Amino acid sequence: MKRAAKGKAPADGSKSQVVALILVLVVGSLGIHRFYLGYTTIGILQLLTLGGCGIWALIDLIRIATGDLGPADGSAYDPTL
Repeated sequence: MKRAAKGKAPADGSKSQVVALILVLVVGSLGIHRFYLGYTTIGILQLLTLGGCGIWALIDLIRIATGDLGPADGSAYDPTL
């Protein structure tokens, strides 16, 4: 696996669990974290329903923190990010 230069995202499209957690905390009701992880359809649904009035965002927060909700392509989170 290639390592990215410091401060730059890796070229292989790896996702960071920390970035996903920050996104769900800051803009979870908009579903931006779902777009980041590659779940476009669910991201649009969350955007239209404001994260299920916040409930869906809370569930996603727990799932991302426990590692249950990962990138859509089935890859693991990049531990270096």
